[in-house]
Amino acid sequence: MVGLTPSEDRSEIAFFDLETTIPFRAGQKHEILEFGSILVCPKKLVELRSYTQLVRPKNLSHITERSVNCNGIKREDVKSKPSFADIADDVYEILHGRVWAGHNILRFDIPRIREAFAEIGRDPPEPKGTIDSLVLLTQKFGRRAGDMKMATLATYFGIGNQTHRSLDDVRMNFEVLKYCATVLFLESSLPDELIENSVTATPETSSRRRRNTRTSPVGEQTVESTTAIPILSFVSPAGSQTNPFDMSALSNEIASETLQPDSPMEEAQNQPSMAITPEASGDQEGFLEPGEISSPSIKAVQVPLYHGSQIMKPQLLHGGNKPLQLRCPDLKVRFGISGKFMDNAGRRKLNFVIDLCSKLCNVLQECDNAAKTISVDSGSGSDWNPVIIPMKGFLSSPTARIHIPTELNGDIDRYAAEIQQRESSGVTATQKLISSNPSGEELESLVKPGTVLDAFLSLEPYDYQQRAGIRLVARKLVIH
Repeated sequence: MVGLTPSEDRSEIAFFDLETTIPFRAGQKHEILEFGSILVCPKKLVELRSYTQLVRPKNLSHITERSVNCNGIKREDVKSKPSFADIADDVYEILHGRVWAGHNILRFDIPRIREAFAEIGRDPPEPKGTIDSLVLLTQKFGRRAGDMKMATLATYFGIGNQTHRSLDDVRMNFEVLKYCATVLFLESSLPDELIENSVTATPETSSRRRRNTRTSPVGEQTVESTTAIPILSFVSPAGSQTNPFDMSALSNEIASETLQPDSPMEEAQNQPSMAITPEASGDQEGFLEPGEISSPSIKAVQVPLYHGSQIMKPQLLHGGNKPLQLRCPDLKVRFGISGKFMDNAGRRKLNFVIDLCSKLCNVLQECDNAAKTISVDSGSGSDWNPVIIPMKGFLSSPTARIHIPTELNGDIDRYAAEIQQRESSGVTATQKLISSNPSGEELESLVKPGTVLDAFLSLEPYDYQQRAGIRLVARKLVIH
């Protein structure tokens, strides 16, 4: 191991990578098993120093067979190694005040670093900028190499196999970034006719070339930029992406009605929601019953996570550009309200499980297929959580989980789903508003096993902490 020594010069780029355990139950976090980093000169793109260290997790039993299959790190490999608290000074010295770089660091590695420092009661290191090669290469290099996983990119350039060990992956990431930058630089210097006739030409290279041209003052000719783009031009300011899930950064972009989502794995506590709010709360406009939806009309598209974001996420549409929202009558509750996990505001994150009829099951399966396909095509390496939950021993009765959204601003333990009570009088049925902002206790008393209700749902694809899927979010519940 080559150690990094303290330095006043923070101009180097800190490429880093983590290997972690893989959570196997709700509420469990990833635990760091290895930290690896290299410092790179931004002017010459050469490795200056390196650091790697295996880390002993708090609980060795969290190293499961699945975890070992992913990175090869076994319990005996780390049982005598230092804890994260023991190496925290080294990690802080490497990262603090430098530009951070890595593959998918915005969604995975940076949150893990922050969690690890929080667990030992220390302030985390802060970057002065970030380069997430997953985001960068998806935008700049395009889909020519297939998905944007590091292993696929490495195979594309013929630079070896990914080992899923921190220092090896960091160096591979650095090499992939250099290869991609070289290809893009060469393409920007080629004449248009060679780009257009090249077998490697893609829509991305054509549009990139158009962006690299400018019109002369007389408007009669174009001039190619001859200035090479330095790697630091790829850096995102620390203020904008240090914490990509910081809700305060969205206050001027997202309406006050925007809801903070619940995660089916009880982990996505900070990811902003871009769910479509019903056009008219209390009526059925914009919502479709499963029988009104044809499979070919369901599609998924990529939209920004929030206005101006570089990070994209899938959105489900129906019949053109209309967000898909479901009106599901006569749902039977299999398992009542569960609220043993908390969000960042101290509110319980509530959800319940319903039985699925065949029509609703078919629609959700089509949605799952569409969202998963576009997620994989966009380069996501996250594990996909199917929206349909098969019940062991009840193979003919699939289920799904419905989440009660929480408000960004409001009293503790208050929720944003509108609750109505269906009242029958002779041959007519009316709906009586119970609450537009119910408490957890109200929801628990109303949504019990065996309860029949109508649910007005938005479908919110998510991709957070290496887990992706579709979240069913209740906008209105009508209790029978």
